[in-house]
Amino acid sequence: MEKRILGRDLAVSAIGLGCMGMSQSYGPNPGDRQEMISLIRAAADRGVTFFDTAEVYGPYVNEELVGEALAPVRDRVVIATKFGFRFDGQGRQTGLVSRPGHITAAADGSLRRLGVDVIDLYYQHRVNPDMPIEDVAGTVSELIGVGKVRHFGMSEAAAGTIRRAHAVQPVTAVQSEYSLWWRRPEAEVLPALEELGIGFVPYSPLGKGFLTGTIDQGTAFTSSDIRATIPRFTEENRKANQALVGLLGTIARRKAAAPAQIALAWLLARKPWIVPIPGTRRPGRLEENIGAAGVELTPGDLTEIQTAAAQIQVHGARYPEHLERMTGL
Repeated sequence: MEKRILGRDLAVSAIGLGCMGMSQSYGPNPGDRQEMISLIRAAADRGVTFFDTAEVYGPYVNEELVGEALAPVRDRVVIATKFGFRFDGQGRQTGLVSRPGHITAAADGSLRRLGVDVIDLYYQHRVNPDMPIEDVAGTVSELIGVGKVRHFGMSEAAAGTIRRAHAVQPVTAVQSEYSLWWRRPEAEVLPALEELGIGFVPYSPLGKGFLTGTIDQGTAFTSSDIRATIPRFTEENRKANQALVGLLGTIARRKAAAPAQIALAWLLARKPWIVPIPGTRRPGRLEENIGAAGVELTPGDLTEIQTAAAQIQVHGARYPEHLERMTGL
């Protein structure tokens, strides 16, 4: 797979693998941990070199899973993880925290769970309004100085916050939700990243599965599936939002591709420093997502998508209100 550069010099595969769903959020967790290890290793065998996890996923167990899976190929992959949440004694997430001492302790915990000597890309998972971003960037800079971290990243941060952090410690990548059905980063974040030379890593690039075309108004979500709580996934909104899937399907049929591949190819065509990280638990979906790197959209295709998408109103908020308040956008 072709490589892309995040920031100054972090080379990664054009499509990465988001590993969160292997431990939480999308219904009952897989019963066979070895299957997920095999899936991660299959991704590496197919040329994926960029893997995304976080201490909060599980919590903790996703880092352990990713670390074990990638141990045999550690020298040829980039592992990104994140800090920024507080946990109680039972491991439940209880809010945001980015004090310098917490960041240092979190890094040590992630290094241990991943089984690595250095974290390749260390994101602040959510901006903490109670802690100056300059202090956060300075602490990560110290971790880079002692060799525990290679690159600094931010997640769901506003353009002004990114600029302030970047002035203290160069930011290699910003991760935020971005897809054809969530385009807010285009307004201010993407122009700032282009100006500053920072890479962009879209999470949920397939709209939490909706843009694959496999979800409709009749799809049922279990109580452990985060989509059961998201306004955009109510039955009424799913019905209304099918127009976007229809657009992808039209292009996909012409390209002999899958709708998900068109959605990912559209992201890749936006900028050469954009690297989406679709997640999956299924080998077939992994192959489909990787295949998107080989789908070429012509200028005419892109104009068609842009023109049609501009006429489609996406219905429903992307998060419940309490989760949206945690974003810095």
